[in-house]
Amino acid sequence: MTTPPPPALLIAGHGTRDDAGAEAFRDFVRELGRRHPELPVAGGFIELSPPPLGEAVAELVERGVRRFAAVPLMLVSAGHAKGDIPAALAREKERHPGISYAYGRPLGPHPSLLRVLERRLDEAVDPSWDRSEVTVLLVGRGSTDPDANAEVHKAARLLWEGRGYAGVETAFVSLAAPDVPSGLDRCVKLGARRIVVLPYFLFTGILPDRVRRQTADWAAAHPETDVRSADVIGPEPELLDLVMERYAEAVKGDLRMNCDSCVYRIALPGFEDKVGLPQQPHFHPDDDGHEHGHHHHGGHSHSHAH
Repeated sequence: MTTPPPPALLIAGHGTRDDAGAEAFRDFVRELGRRHPELPVAGGFIELSPPPLGEAVAELVERGVRRFAAVPLMLVSAGHAKGDIPAALAREKERHPGISYAYGRPLGPHPSLLRVLERRLDEAVDPSWDRSEVTVLLVGRGSTDPDANAEVHKAARLLWEGRGYAGVETAFVSLAAPDVPSGLDRCVKLGARRIVVLPYFLFTGILPDRVRRQTADWAAAHPETDVRSADVIGPEPELLDLVMERYAEAVKGDLRMNCDSCVYRIALPGFEDKVGLPQQPHFHPDDDGHEHGHHHHGGHSHSHAH
């Protein structure tokens, strides 16, 4: 009796109108394929950039794949990971009868990614600086999902623990407060003289560019404060390894998704109307490359596989 081949790996990305950011994702998927020749590997986006996720699934099916594990290439579990990707995968299952899939969990503030963030900070600061004099402002994407925003705070706390920085504060580039200038103001009120703004993003794109630009604008208006910008995480070996760890979890069915503060399961103050909402893919208004105010986008729900 022959052993069935291992499930293929499908990488699901946010999507961005930034060509360099989209190409960074596609390069990352290609590199995963090179590192794991035993696995069919494909990747696609939920919105904004090619290839769409459905095209990546079709590519796997054409290669004879019947089973795959989908890993969301995302740091936090917000609307995309909770609703859009499961909805898209359910649609592909109808489109390609006979396929089956397991769904992995987002990357989260994994210790290996925290080490990369620490490296990015070290690259950004003056070598003569003492860490105890450095305040970090970790800037997340921002979401209308409180649980997703709380995940950024969790990452900030884990980054602060044991590393000796004066503090690690949080801000968001869209859809959630505080924004970058307000976050920098807060750091100063807490006594910061040296601040490193650290984008909590995997790859370059419209939003990380906006973080850097807003940081530069704030720094120009506050010459008394030494402000540096750190780079995004990037396609580091730790990220490649972590995706394979999430793949292995999904294949084994060893998933421990956080449902305790999920806005689609628990009535959180001000978000009671989201409980049990049907799944519907949504558009993230701040990813379209235009400078404009915040918009509230439509609800999206999800189901967790347990």
